[in-house]
Amino acid sequence: MKQPRLWFIASVIVLAVVVRLIPHPFNFTPVGAAALFAGATLQRKWLAFLVPLTAMLVSDAVIGFHSGMPVVYGCFAAAVCIGFVLRGRTRSPFALLGGAVASATLFFLVTNFWVWMTSTTLYPHTFSGLVTCFVAAIPFYENQLAGDVVYTAVLFGGLAFAERRFPALAV
Repeated sequence: MKQPRLWFIASVIVLAVVVRLIPHPFNFTPVGAAALFAGATLQRKWLAFLVPLTAMLVSDAVIGFHSGMPVVYGCFAAAVCIGFVLRGRTRSPFALLGGAVASATLFFLVTNFWVWMTSTTLYPHTFSGLVTCFVAAIPFYENQLAGDVVYTAVLFGGLAFAERRFPALAV
């Protein structure tokens, strides 16, 4: 990967994750899209994991650490893997939409199952409690999905624009 392209992509990912520090509707952040973008655009797989997860760790140091971090970070690492599947298809709006939906849905399912599993008072450990947990989280999912879709379009569209404007960034 050419150095200007690598630095541009890494900078965009870090900036996207830092945006979560700005006031926003709950769960409407670019973090999932940044992880997806990293997986699809950074050639070195280790960098695709390192850049968004490190940026996330730094922003968490500002916002505050929490007990669910391993689960959340695991979901974003999975979003990087979904990005790997998009390699070579990153110009297809349908593939990008599918990646954003898959990433947000995976995050919703895994993190809310974790909340249910670790909850001692919020939700009983019954099927009904699990359903209640998922239903209560639907507004968070709606915002996560909207954020992932919007920011995926912004990140990939921004890269396409930058590649046309600055040929040194093209593959």
